[in-house]
Amino acid sequence: MEPFDIIRVIIPATVAFVTGIVLTPLLTHYLYTFKAWKKKSVAVATDGAQAPISQSLHGDEVRQTPRMGGVVVWGSALIATLLFFALGEWTFGSVFNKLNFLSRNQTWLPLFTLLVGALVGLFDDYLTVQERYDHVAGGLSVWKRVLAVTFVACVGAWWFYDKLDVSSIVVPFAGTLDIGIWFIPFFIIVMLGCYSSGVIDGLDGLSGGVFSSIFSAYGVIAFFQNQFDLAAFCFVIVGGLLAFLWFNIPPARFFMSETGMMALTLTLAVVAFLTEQVVILPVIAFLLVVTSLSSTLQLASKKLRNGKKLFLVAPLHHYLQAAKGWSAHKVVMRYWVLSVICAFIGISIALIG
Repeated sequence: MEPFDIIRVIIPATVAFVTGIVLTPLLTHYLYTFKAWKKKSVAVATDGAQAPISQSLHGDEVRQTPRMGGVVVWGSALIATLLFFALGEWTFGSVFNKLNFLSRNQTWLPLFTLLVGALVGLFDDYLTVQERYDHVAGGLSVWKRVLAVTFVACVGAWWFYDKLDVSSIVVPFAGTLDIGIWFIPFFIIVMLGCYSSGVIDGLDGLSGGVFSSIFSAYGVIAFFQNQFDLAAFCFVIVGGLLAFLWFNIPPARFFMSETGMMALTLTLAVVAFLTEQVVILPVIAFLLVVTSLSSTLQLASKKLRNGKKLFLVAPLHHYLQAAKGWSAHKVVMRYWVLSVICAFIGISIALIG
């Protein structure tokens, strides 16, 4: 590890942040011009039942806040990645060659998942604002999105197992556990689990702050494991997230929506496996886990108990609003604080274990 290794992480992240800040006015002009927001609020839950509480908490048609804000995150990350790749390729032997962090064994796959997730999510967002396909709110159905994620997960699992020759996981304080061919279904389950946590995108500034802490944690872990390309990639995403968050702090100029959430959740799963720290993913991303779990338990309760709900409303952040009376600002800020603490704990386990 050399002093320049820190620079090759910080500079791309800074470029991504600046790119996101510059990109946002152009994006928002387009989104507001074409009225890229939901034309009606969430009136029906995933299981088809009426959701008056969720509808009152969202109020999308009243706020007229555009979707597709996630373009800022993955767009700035992509631009920064390609910029340093181009500079590295065209200026042999220069400092830019060392700043190029696009590599086959560390960043090809997470960049692939970031782009595929972003494009599928962008298509879903477009259909949503056009009120097409889904008869309730527009967009792709849940099962179509799950099918797309499963496809990406299968590609990722094959890449790890066949191309990178990975068939084991690291268990902190215990060592390496070789699970053989079972690595493939395990990878798919983890990616689907990460995607399910996308329900955290429900309050202004919530998802941006939480994911910033999560990717920062994995960036630090990758850095101390001498995976400098992957560390740079993680912090490039953080740079994009911070630029997004600059404009997403209440009142939000736009929502991250599916194009951002699908890109981030799929990429998070890949990054966790690349750092060999997937076992501590539930620690670092604890808030994603409990948020996803609250929605899953709510659906299961309504299915198995003849429509009876376990919570007044789900996911968890809306429960804290509706049942506990917390303001949106209080929920978001406390989520941010807890996400930083979870990141610290996860980093400590990874580096010590």
